[in-house]
Formats: sequence, structure tokens, C-alpha cells
Amino acid sequence: MSFSIPHNHPDFTSHHRANENVYWGSAGRTHQNGHANHGIGNSLNGLFENKSLPMYKDKPYSYAASRRQAPWYKRPGVWLAFAVLSLLNFYLFWAYLRPSVRAPVEGDHDLTNRWDWLKKSGDTTADWDLRREAVKDAFKLSWDGYANHAWGMDEYRPITKSGKQMTPTGMGWIIVDALDTLMIMNLTSRLSHAREWISTSLDYNQDHEVNTFETTIRMLGGLLSAHYLSTEFPNMAPLSDDDVGKPGEDLYLEKAADLADRLLGAFDTQSGVPLASVNLKTMKGVASHDDGGASSTAEAASLQLEFKYLAMLMGEKLYWQKAEKVIEVIDNNGMQDGLLPIFIHADQGTFQGYNIRLGSRGDSYYEYLIKQYLQTSKEEPVYLELWDEALAGVRKHLITYSKRAHFTVLGERQDGLQNKLTPKMDHLVCFMPGTIALGATEGRPLAEAKKSANWTQKQVDEMELAKELTKTCWGMYKAMSTGLAPEISHFEIKDPPQMYRHGPLSSLDTDFSDFHGNSALWREDYVIKSQDSHNLQRPETVESLFYMWRITGDVMYREWGWEMFKSFVEYSGVEDDGGFTSLSNANKIPPTKKDNMESFWLAETLKYFYLLFSPTEFLPLDTIVINTEAHIFPRFKLQRGLQTGWTRKPRDTNGMIVEVERDQLPTGVSDAASVEETSTVRKLRVVEATSHADQDGEVGLVTESGATGKSKSFAG
Repeated sequence: MSFSIPHNHPDFTSHHRANENVYWGSAGRTHQNGHANHGIGNSLNGLFENKSLPMYKDKPYSYAASRRQAPWYKRPGVWLAFAVLSLLNFYLFWAYLRPSVRAPVEGDHDLTNRWDWLKKSGDTTADWDLRREAVKDAFKLSWDGYANHAWGMDEYRPITKSGKQMTPTGMGWIIVDALDTLMIMNLTSRLSHAREWISTSLDYNQDHEVNTFETTIRMLGGLLSAHYLSTEFPNMAPLSDDDVGKPGEDLYLEKAADLADRLLGAFDTQSGVPLASVNLKTMKGVASHDDGGASSTAEAASLQLEFKYLAMLMGEKLYWQKAEKVIEVIDNNGMQDGLLPIFIHADQGTFQGYNIRLGSRGDSYYEYLIKQYLQTSKEEPVYLELWDEALAGVRKHLITYSKRAHFTVLGERQDGLQNKLTPKMDHLVCFMPGTIALGATEGRPLAEAKKSANWTQKQVDEMELAKELTKTCWGMYKAMSTGLAPEISHFEIKDPPQMYRHGPLSSLDTDFSDFHGNSALWREDYVIKSQDSHNLQRPETVESLFYMWRITGDVMYREWGWEMFKSFVEYSGVEDDGGFTSLSNANKIPPTKKDNMESFWLAETLKYFYLLFSPTEFLPLDTIVINTEAHIFPRFKLQRGLQTGWTRKPRDTNGMIVEVERDQLPTGVSDAASVEETSTVRKLRVVEATSHADQDGEVGLVTESGATGKSKSFAG
């Protein structure tokens, strides 16, 4: 059956809608006459213009034309002989076009394939519309390679042009993950092809274990984002299948709800913290087969945006309650300064080990704190409190500086906060500068945010930290021979390290273009180990460039993004229409290629490049939140009985939990007022106070009234 459109769908009358309509009105959107309308189409100076092309120029090789384009020869009253002649002309037209479905360009006859043209497009000057179109062409090249050689498969190998399933009949891993990118890029016929596969082939009722986190952020997130964009922005790659009243109106939402119900089994633990995997058919959670059965912190605590948005759409509180319970359990551990070990036991809800980092297994927990606050339109301040606490902890314990150029390094405490700092950054950490800027400004342009009454020195310092971390992440790319970042970077730092809490440093002026010259001492600050030199097409740095450009308006971030994109085109492309692939070694030329295209190449990396080069009014940051797989959700207000269902336990000034306890009343005493007479003593207990006392040896206590105080010692 078909769901009705939820009554609380995003506001179509929002003041931002006018900006969106202006954007699409000038973005080269195809009209019914088959020609582009002003804007991008004209700015390309005929680069893609061919008036004999059909309505949708993004046609997959073997996919039928959209049914929205009724062939003229089917019109009633046309003579049969004339119809036959028209069919012949139509056949000859497609016979000419089918050797390559690339977007026609000027001088196209000189090119052997689309790949050659795309490499040449790197020579363009700063025409951002044209650069955005180059990103779209890279996406089409990747998508078409997948569609031709591995359609419906979960994995794609561009070099051998083959694919592989992750489950018996497939998860739609690449197709679903890329749905909203297809919409954003207005690739209508490719979207129609994908939607048909989802409608006819996607079935999650499979007896197979899948990763709870990855399935949530990619599949559930992809379906929810597709639902949002197709309902809020009907001019994005418009299809009649999802029009109001049509049988496929709620296809994405129906699939999302079915998948979410299967994923809920992972949350059925004693603590409420989800298990690492879940069997889709039995709907039973499965503990990790590694790491002593523990779940990773990031994976357990990065499901909230998806389940809370679904709860709002469906009016189903269970999704909401399951998601927020995880954060409550985590917070009740009372970890110092908001920084968490990277493993958590699902049954007990307690942490395993002491390794603290914002790279793999830790990263998106922090990302989702500030984004949960923004998702519900700032109506859940507990998540802002958690974010502020964690960011203060990052500055205090994890930020240091490189030895020569003073690059800002967000390191790791692999043996706990009281032990040595490791100057190591996963590329994954590069989500952080953009997220810091998002938190400081709430997604508003910097100039506007500075006028706010709550703009203080705190926000100034956060923006400066975001800028310096972005520069460090950009340096990861410039330090490599191909211009493509390694998976992990280490850094040369001073001994003992200069920490942020000792006084923040600004990086020195750096000529990143000087790789081997006299001014290239900056290069020595980066230590790239051979086992870390692979590039997996990750999106985190371009993600931060996107946020930094949108928020600061500094074109430098766009230029850095364009250089990155050109490096991807130059060194990770696979000719013969294979698309793009990961690199086993990105620190030599030519690089060693790894035969795999990650789904996030389409879902995240190319999407962020496209958004980076798009007008700022397209999908304004202060109206949306973007999940950790770059899927786009709306901000909304608490409604339909949804609200924050938990509160934090009292903390001292060090952020440590302070619990107030009462001894059990003696037998026969039932009146709490008799406590004093029966010598029952109120106790104040500071949880883990001894190991987490501040530098002055002081421990904070919460008094009976809830006020926070200091005491040199403690007596029960």
C-alpha cells in the first residue's frame, strides 16, 4: 500500500523556496522543448549544446527513453507511411549517438571518449558553472561505467569492469547511496533507471548480516534523503512516478521504513546500545566478530539523524526513543571532558579500552552532536551542551602543532587522556573543521553570524581553529606526489608538544606549490608511511571545503577544491569508460591503482565537489542538515509528541558526574521526613573523582540545591 504524504512535510512556502526556484530556473534545467534555459546552459558557450539531442542527455547506454518524452510519431492522426519514415530517422539518430553517450562538446570529433574530454576540462579558467559541469561529467562517467558493467551490484571494480554482491540479492549499495546525487545533479533518466531497480529488485528480506551503522547512514539515509528532495524540490530530476497520488508516491519512504524496522533488532540489548551488525531477515542483532564483541562508538552513536527524521515523518516514537537512548547511555558513563574511547560494550553500555581519537571509530559521534541540535531547530539544547563540552575537550587534550610550519594537528590519545599524545590524523578527521564552522555559525554566512547576539570570542576562536585545521587537511593533499591525500598522516611535532591549551599558534605562510624547493620545509612536517599512502576517494576534506566556502565566502576554498578535483581526474581515472578508482599508492607517479570504486565517491565526494562549485543559494546550510554520508535532511521543529526523553546527570566543573544518594530507610520508617531522626545520612558521591581531579587537585561537588562548588577534600 502507499503511504500518504506526511502532514509535517517540509514547508513548501519557506522563504528559501524562492531562492531554490531561481537556482533551478537558471541552472540549465531541461524544458519540454528539449533545450536548456539560460543560466548554466548558456554560460557553457555551447559546450554541451546539440539541439538534436533528446530531452534527457544523461541516458544510460541500454536504458529506454523516459516515458515523459512521448515520441512525436505516436501522436494520433499521423499517416502510417510518415510514421515508418520517422521511426527510421529515429533509429539512425540513435545509431549515431550510441557509440558514446557522453555529453557532446565543441571539438567532440577530436576526442576518443569522454575521459579525454574530462581531462581537457581541467584547463578551464575559474568559471564555476563550467567546473560544476565537469564534476557532473565525472559523476556520469563513474555511474555509466557501473551501470554498464556491474548494474545492481553492491561493489564495482572499474579496472576489471566487474561487480560483486554483499548479500544474496544485493543491497543497492551504490544505487541507493547515489540517489540524492542524481537528483541534485538533475540527472533524470539515470534516476529513472535507479528508481525502477529499487521498485522491482530491491528487497531487504535477506538472511544475511549487515553492518548496522553503514546500512543506516548509506541505505536508510539515502532513501530518506531521496524522499525529502523529491517531495520538497519536485523540479530536481522530475519524475511522474513519485507525483502525488501515483502508486510510487512513497516508494523511498516505504523502503526506508521497512529497512529501519529490520535494523531496530540491533538495538535490542540490555543497555540499548546497538550491536555492530543485524540479520535483515531475522531482525536479530549480532555482536562484532572482532574487538571482543564491542561496537565502535562512532557506529553506535551515528544513527540518530536518520532514525529521528524517520520518526518525524512516520510519527513513530519508537525510532526516536531507540536512537536517543544510545546518547543517554553514553553520557551516563561520565567520560572526562566529553571525549570517548572508541569501543563500547553494547550489553553493558560501558566503554572498552582507553583509545581516544576523532578518526575511525570515533569521528561521527562528535559530528552528530551538533547536527542533532541543528536538526530539531535548536530545540534540544542538550546536544549543543554535549558538543561544546567535547570541542573544549578536543582543544584541551588533542590539539597540538607541527614542528616547523605550525600546522594545527588533531592528534590521538591511544592510552587515555593522561598519557602520550600521538600526532596522527586519519583523513577521516578532516570532517572536523567544517563541522566546527557549522557549529560556530549554525550554518549561517559568517558575516551574518557575527551580527548575532550570541556571537562571542568563543565563536571567533572556533572559526580560527576551523580555518587552521582545513589548511592542515589541504596540506595532506599537497604533500603527496599525486596531489591526493593518504589515508593517514603523521606529523613531526616538538617534544614535549606545544598544546592548544598552552596558547594557540597560527601556521606560517606556506607555499604549497613548492614541493621540493627551498621553501618546502613545510613538507617535512608531514610523515607519510608507506602502509598509509593509499587513497580511497574519501570526501572529508572537500566536505570541509564546502562548509568553509559557504560560511566564510573565501574563494580560496573553492580553488583548493578545484585543484583536488583535477588530481582525481588526472590520477584516479580509468579509461575505456571505467570511471574512477581508488589508489593503492597515491605517493608515486604514475600511482598504483586499486580496483575498487567506493560508493561514497558518488554519494559524498563528487556531491561535495558539485555543491562547492554551485551557487550559495542552492540548498542553504541553515535549512538542512547533512548526515555523515552526505545525505540531506531538513531541519524541523519538535512535533507529533516527539521530544527529548532524557536529561543529563549533574556535573562538576570538570564535567564529571556527581550523584546524590540516600541510604535505604531503616525498617519501619516510611516517612522521608524522619530521615534525620533515624540518623540516615545523605551522601554525596563523586564518580571517578580521584582519577579525574583537575590540575589543582580540586574536585567539584554538587550541593543539595544543585549548585556547583569546590572542595579540597571530600567526606561522606
